Amino acid sequence: MASDRPIAVGLLGLGVVGGGVARALADKAAAIEASVGRPVRLAAALVAHPRKRRSDVPAGLRITGEPSEILDDPAVDIVVEVIGGEEPAFGYIQRALHHGKHVVTANKEVMAKHGPEVLAHAAEHGVSIGFEGSVGAGIPIIGPLLRELAANEIGAVNAIINGTTNYMLTRMASDGLEYADALAAAQRLGYTEADPASDVDGDDAAYKLAILSSLAFRTTVRDTDVYREGIAKLAPADFAYAAELGYAIKLVAIAKRVGDLLQARVHPAFLPLAHPLAKVDGVYNAVELEGDLVDWAMFQGPGAGARPTTSAVLGDVISIAQAVAAGAPPARPPVLDRKLRIQPMADLETKYYLRLRASDRPGVMAQITRVLGDLRVSLASVIQKEVADAAGTAEIVITTHTAKESAVQEAVTKLAALDVVLEVSNLVRVEDPGS
Repeated sequence: MASDRPIAVGLLGLGVVGGGVARALADKAAAIEASVGRPVRLAAALVAHPRKRRSDVPAGLRITGEPSEILDDPAVDIVVEVIGGEEPAFGYIQRALHHGKHVVTANKEVMAKHGPEVLAHAAEHGVSIGFEGSVGAGIPIIGPLLRELAANEIGAVNAIINGTTNYMLTRMASDGLEYADALAAAQRLGYTEADPASDVDGDDAAYKLAILSSLAFRTTVRDTDVYREGIAKLAPADFAYAAELGYAIKLVAIAKRVGDLLQARVHPAFLPLAHPLAKVDGVYNAVELEGDLVDWAMFQGPGAGARPTTSAVLGDVISIAQAVAAGAPPARPPVLDRKLRIQPMADLETKYYLRLRASDRPGVMAQITRVLGDLRVSLASVIQKEVADAAGTAEIVITTHTAKESAVQEAVTKLAALDVVLEVSNLVRVEDPGS
């Protein structure tokens, strides 16, 4: 191979992110060549509709509808996958690796569901796999976990890793929006897909947490191992009470080692206002790591969008191209050789916030506290406010000391069955990461 031959990139997908990658490779060609030591050229792009007119892609770009023109072309050195979704992306990635091509992907679903297989396949065929864009978009986090922080024993990962829900929760807290109105605002601004379920139900964050957990704890964590709970039950009243109690509400992604067990969960949580994650607003994301050497580190930045994801993808492309140009062997994929078991959610121990509506008459609180006391759920605070209605009801807000998840869930079931309780409106966990 001639030392000055351009390094050829094949692009799978030419949507929002793919288009950004194509334009950036063209616009920054001189800077990338200076960094790599050889030209890096986009050879072709795979699309579903090759005859569709496209005015925003580099002139002269070869567009094809045939995967083989990229995946089976021996001249293509690096395949960039930005199709999204599980299939056909997973099949394309494996096929590219099998043919000895380096791969860069921003596909969180593939890496969460099939990450160990992808890493093993890359190692088997002696090629590199870059996936920085699969978690934090513009936040460098995969690289630091694999390199700069590799000597650390990570004890916990605490993160806000979904920009859509963080924007929605910020608007609900600051402007008193109902959930539906906050979702509509996010959709108008293009922060979510037409079907927002993956964001608001916690699936997107669960994919990302599975990837982070696998790398941080060097064990296999699948997306199905991650407990997830969405934000649809949150109401303006919860944000008002959170502020009154000194908390912010965030959709958190938490992975924590407990002996030979690993917690992995995504759900709304009350965070103390003084905690750094409580201050991460809008579409910004943040990942906090606890390590035995670094003690505490936090990475923050734009967690979604074409430009931040393009930045992450191109960073991986440049890193791989530099190794190719230097004739260096590919970086060794991470070894996930630990066998940590996932802790059942029922065994979680944390604090809780409970909001319910009950009859406003003597003896009601006694019945409620009896249920909680019988299950060893200790009260930290109680707020009772009358509701202006003819039915004579009151809204009761309870926070607990540390309790077991199974006990609290059983308490909720028993409280809902009381004649004096009209509705258990919400249950939210109270967290203080790093404490």
